[in-house]
Amino acid sequence: MTTAARTLVVPDTSPAALAALTAEIAATAATYDRSGAVPEAGLLAAQRGGYLTATVAARYGGPELGHSDVVRILVAIGEGDPSVALLAANNLGAHLAQAAAGHWPTELYADLVRRSAEQPTLVNAVRAEPELGAPARGGLPATIARRTENGWILDGHKTFATGGTALAYHLVWVLTDESPARVGHLIVPAEADGITWHDTWDHLGLRASNTHDVSYSNVAVPLENFSEIPFQNGVYRDPAVATGPASFGHAALYVGVARAARAAFAEYARTRVPTALGKPIAETERIQVVAGEIDTQIVQAETLLYGTLHRLTAGEPEVAQQLSAVKVLIARSVIAAVQTAVAALGNAALTRHHPLERHLRDVLCVRVHPPQEDAALLSAGRSLLVPDLPRGITPR
Repeated sequence: MTTAARTLVVPDTSPAALAALTAEIAATAATYDRSGAVPEAGLLAAQRGGYLTATVAARYGGPELGHSDVVRILVAIGEGDPSVALLAANNLGAHLAQAAAGHWPTELYADLVRRSAEQPTLVNAVRAEPELGAPARGGLPATIARRTENGWILDGHKTFATGGTALAYHLVWVLTDESPARVGHLIVPAEADGITWHDTWDHLGLRASNTHDVSYSNVAVPLENFSEIPFQNGVYRDPAVATGPASFGHAALYVGVARAARAAFAEYARTRVPTALGKPIAETERIQVVAGEIDTQIVQAETLLYGTLHRLTAGEPEVAQQLSAVKVLIARSVIAAVQTAVAALGNAALTRHHPLERHLRDVLCVRVHPPQEDAALLSAGRSLLVPDLPRGITPR
């Protein structure tokens, strides 16, 4: 595609603009957490400022922001509502992949960009399956794309499809019925016939992310909508096995959750005046030490997040192999920050009338994003001890 005229808003990533974005999205976060509905108000706020399309390449009319700016956006949105941030992170990742590989049909992607300028228009990869689980754990999809004279016929059942009915396009992970079989993603318009959503999402955290099950029955998809993930020396290695710079968006949104928990803790400490104490608990050394621990954990997480991306930008060659380990450390830090706040305040932090209860539920979800901690540690250990050990799945 040739260079397009700029059609998308350039996001304002100044501290003041991001703070305003956080505040606007946070105003409805508790309501959507309780209802589990698509967080339309938060998505609209993000779309108006161009934050949902920040990674669209300049050649498609987008701002093409770099990784550091993107994670700052996702920290800000995550501080407001991590469900909105998860939808945003997935959408930004899809646009970033298109910027790198250009695998969408030209007119289809042009239409996506046009729609995105007018309203929130979400894309996400739909990958997990009931029997297989997460692709990063290994295996090939049971969802099949059958080749026809005119294109593909898609059949299968997916779980944990974040975005639900708010998605405009599904990037469905499939196995083709060809010989030899190929693995890749089919770009499926959400309005295609044969798509059925199943209301299965009733989760502890990120309740408004609409991560429901979806099934596909005889869904017709154009031939050019298939994007292959090549086998490497006859072995399939899923891209989600290792963390890349783009997947730091997921870690970033939970840094935002920890920041929100810090603010909620500080607000409570400044206003809580026990009768026996006669002054706010914020003035006691015990609570000040707890606040210092919370802040230190967040400083650690932010330093790992931004510092690692800075090292990548500087071209340090060994950093790419450390990204999964860094993600693990960020996850540990943000969970520790929120759990420290909750432990210090006791019952008050566990009531649904206080936001810390929601922040605790949300931050625990950082553990589910691939690669998960055990897989990341195993990979790091194998690389250290037996670097030549083959990995992956051979095709059927």
